[in-house]
Amino acid sequence: MTFKEKVTNLLEEGLQEKPSLFLVDLSISESYKITVTLDGDTGVNLQDCIDVSRVIETNLDREEQDYSLEVASAGVSTPLKLVRQYKKNVGRTLKVKTATETIEAKLEAATDDSITLSWTAREPKKIGKGKETVEHKREIPYSDIKEAIVIIIFN
Repeated sequence: MTFKEKVTNLLEEGLQEKPSLFLVDLSISESYKITVTLDGDTGVNLQDCIDVSRVIETNLDREEQDYSLEVASAGVSTPLKLVRQYKKNVGRTLKVKTATETIEAKLEAATDDSITLSWTAREPKKIGKGKETVEHKREIPYSDIKEAIVIIIFN
């Protein structure tokens, strides 16, 4: 079993104990720096990171392979990668970049194939002068999304 396979198995074991958490990213550098990025259906707290870190650390032998380990939550400005992340952020405002445009809108729905965004915009009237408020709603397949970031709004 390779070092990466061993770490992956230990990580899966640690996440089974906390079903609300899920893996966003795992990387192991050539110098054996292990970086684990987690997210959770109800967020990730410090204790979650500590618990997952302990599962990995207690089952790896530094005598066998020297390594460093970093377990962290996906940051506020980290782009969404997984369908599960989109689903947990329904109702929040996203900034979504596609190949042709950038849309800042409310995430209305997230299915296994696409997301639905809604927003209002001031646009020129079709007849006459001035502008009118227009409601937009668009479904975007995940394959068309280049980047999506949750926008934090302070009231």
